[in-house]
Amino acid sequence: MDGGNRITAGTVVPVILSGGSGTRLWPVSRASFPKQLWPLVSARSMLQETALRATGADFAPPVVVTNQEHRFLIAEQLREAGIAGARIVLEPAGRNSAPAIAAAAALVAAEAPDAVLWMLAADHVITDLSAMHAALRVAAPLAAEGRIVTFGIRPAGPETGYGYIETGAPLPAHPGANAVARFVEKPDAATAAAYVSGGKHVWNSGMFVFTARTLLDEMARHAPEVRQAAEAAVAEATTDLDFIRLAPSFAAAPSISLDYAVAERTDRAAVVPVDPGWSDVGSWDALWELGAKDAGGNVTIGDVMLEGADGCYVRSDGILTAVVGLQDAVVVVEKDAVLAMHRDRAQDVKKIVDRLRAEGRSEAVAHNRVYRPWGFYESLILGERFQVKRIVVHPGGKLSLQKHFHRAEHWVVVGGTAVVQRDAETHLVRENESIYLPLGCVHRMENPGKVDLTLIEVQSGTYLGEDDIVRIEDNYGRA
Repeated sequence: MDGGNRITAGTVVPVILSGGSGTRLWPVSRASFPKQLWPLVSARSMLQETALRATGADFAPPVVVTNQEHRFLIAEQLREAGIAGARIVLEPAGRNSAPAIAAAAALVAAEAPDAVLWMLAADHVITDLSAMHAALRVAAPLAAEGRIVTFGIRPAGPETGYGYIETGAPLPAHPGANAVARFVEKPDAATAAAYVSGGKHVWNSGMFVFTARTLLDEMARHAPEVRQAAEAAVAEATTDLDFIRLAPSFAAAPSISLDYAVAERTDRAAVVPVDPGWSDVGSWDALWELGAKDAGGNVTIGDVMLEGADGCYVRSDGILTAVVGLQDAVVVVEKDAVLAMHRDRAQDVKKIVDRLRAEGRSEAVAHNRVYRPWGFYESLILGERFQVKRIVVHPGGKLSLQKHFHRAEHWVVVGGTAVVQRDAETHLVRENESIYLPLGCVHRMENPGKVDLTLIEVQSGTYLGEDDIVRIEDNYGRA
């Protein structure tokens, strides 16, 4: 296969789908910062681990399909992981996996219709990369022949939370691959046990391999409305900084998974059974399964102290968290929310998120720390008619030129140096210095240095919401 950045007929193009609403691993994962962007299993984020498992001479740079809210976070994480040349495709609306992969296929097909695409979810874990790559070497030639190939995970037990694939006859020309007899919905416990003991069923990993041409042809046969919307959105796409922004016509596609749209209907399906240490990390219990355990079977992350606890998963983002005498519990502590539950109730976390959303609680979708392309901010104190924030601006970062109608601000620099524009004036504000921004003044701030700029912002006024911003000019294309 051709290495480098050029896509050719033999190149494997990783297509990483990075969507999701961030409900199953709340309160760490939320819509504004979902689980694939967190380092939940290793020192790298799950997105970074996914991208890094598809690098080297056999792979082209990845195509990442996501939404505009996460675009700068994803770009920064790929840069940190040393992933160069990625194309980040922005959906105007989430439409599930079939329209997302169809758009990626249309984008690649414009350059190399016979390139092989490896469809990956950004939030899966694979611990045996050599086994995964060996399975890919079986799948890629099948895909080049016009097959739609999926990877079936050899089941570790009678799991009821996954769909299954019933394997058919072996494909003699491709040792290690089988025809697909049928896809099976998530079974009950008795059915799952029968599947595992029978030896013919594997878990549906949700990973697929096919050429761009094959996928679009099968879309035309089985889901023409998906192909039509995706191709129109790619044809009318615009470039926004380093991002490819799909046209609004993408939203006309039905919201449907690739399994339902094509995989369960096509007569070209094949499956490669494999055991690569795969998990879709769909619950806190799954993270307990994956984690390194102490003598009592506990997994701990952060500042945690246990006494007489067994089989627990305890994670703290900052403050000391002590757990005494609990068994099989999950305790997750964030700065603005705490989750405590029994491990076997892990799937019920979504019910809490649904209730928070119904009550309009911000904790359902956003963290106290909010990331921006220039850095981040977090609220320290919120009172009546005032708010105190910590703002961190990375080297070279520049906030938008803006003004506020309802609040004034004081900025106190506690680390680094700021260049502040205030109406017609420009000020250099150093550590232990401050500047006042009266209500209605036009202002912006940038970090000209080589270390992070940290400042404390004190807001005062009648309304302190983030929507009290009139952006006049912005380096990052935000309205």
